[in-house]
Amino acid sequence: MLDIKKIRDNPQLVKDGIKKKGVSPEIIDEILEIDKKRRALIAEVEQLKAKNNKVSDEIAKMKKEGKDTTKIITEMKEVTNKIKQLDADLQQIESNLNSKLLYIPNIPHESVPVGKDETANIEIRKWGEKPQFKFKPKPHWEIAEYLDILDNERAAKITGTRFTLYKGLGAQLERALINFMLDIQTKENGYTEVFPPILVNRDSMTNTGQLPKFENDLFETKDPDFFLIPTAEVPVTNIHKDEILKEKDLPIYYTAYTPCFRKEAGAYSKDIKGIVRMHQFNKVELVKFVHPDTSYEELEKLVNNAESILQKLNLHYRVVLLCSGDMSFASSKTYDIEVWHPGAERYWETSSCSNFEDFQARRARIKFRDKNNKVNFVHTLNGSGLATSRLLPAIIENYQTENMEVIIPEPLRPYMGGIDIIKKK
Repeated sequence: MLDIKKIRDNPQLVKDGIKKKGVSPEIIDEILEIDKKRRALIAEVEQLKAKNNKVSDEIAKMKKEGKDTTKIITEMKEVTNKIKQLDADLQQIESNLNSKLLYIPNIPHESVPVGKDETANIEIRKWGEKPQFKFKPKPHWEIAEYLDILDNERAAKITGTRFTLYKGLGAQLERALINFMLDIQTKENGYTEVFPPILVNRDSMTNTGQLPKFENDLFETKDPDFFLIPTAEVPVTNIHKDEILKEKDLPIYYTAYTPCFRKEAGAYSKDIKGIVRMHQFNKVELVKFVHPDTSYEELEKLVNNAESILQKLNLHYRVVLLCSGDMSFASSKTYDIEVWHPGAERYWETSSCSNFEDFQARRARIKFRDKNNKVNFVHTLNGSGLATSRLLPAIIENYQTENMEVIIPEPLRPYMGGIDIIKKK
């Protein structure tokens, strides 16, 4: 959530910022008008309360002197009733203001390119080389079906489309990837592992920016009203909600494996083969709580932490800086890491790393106390470290052989019990 003071003090800056994300700037004028009424009400209420307090002292003095207080008490009852009415009006207008603010996206950082969609994204760097094959590489869904390690057809019988059943060495490879990534992030990159709930309440979803705007994209339960998480970013970011952290404890790094659930609304016409766009998938997430002065340095480190997994697996990828129109609602700056899939002949996003500045912290009320005893909001960051629904297909396609076997990357072999290749049974 944006600070109302920031909107009040820099309305044009905020208008320009949200316009870059495709949001009409007219809503800012609406918010400022509501805020103006709110502040006028606050001033009126405070004035009446001050008058009430002053007259209360006068009444006490008059009673002590034996004077008649009937008239003044009647007048003050009217003032008290007026205060109650204004307090109710103020509560309603503040609720309206907060509702409006919840639909205002974060403002892009000044270094973010302006654009409407992915065509305006900027490639920052590439790592590694595209693998060379003496044969035409196949897409992962053909290889996985031939090896009988992924089964979308049977998963559809269990639940529906956009689910898969991991089988045999496919299930073992999925588990190996998760454990490998957690070990790298905890043992080499300094993250503390957590295993959070995958059902969260409405407040937690609101705090990270999924609600209220994207409710239709989420899987919701009834009685109680919970949501299946679209990413571990949600529960992990909310670990410290309503807390005041110590400055000396910053930065705080968490990593978490969870299954993730997304409706993939609007995505039904593309990427329907394989497992790159599923309703349920697995992901290792990276979340940071950092000092505002260092958050953009921490973003670069976060991207490097995610890249380290791909480098160890020797997978060719590129890092892309997203333009304003391709960023998430809550993000101020985002890098995508896209891995090359030779069978599909395209790059697919495998990690998205974002700095939200104080946007999420303000919603979740996550603060820290500095050395001068001043309380400020932390900055939050998160990134995929990585999503297996993109990583496992990349391994299948990059490590395939001509006879449709899959060589296991060396770093994963200890997690596979020494198995070095997946062959058809």
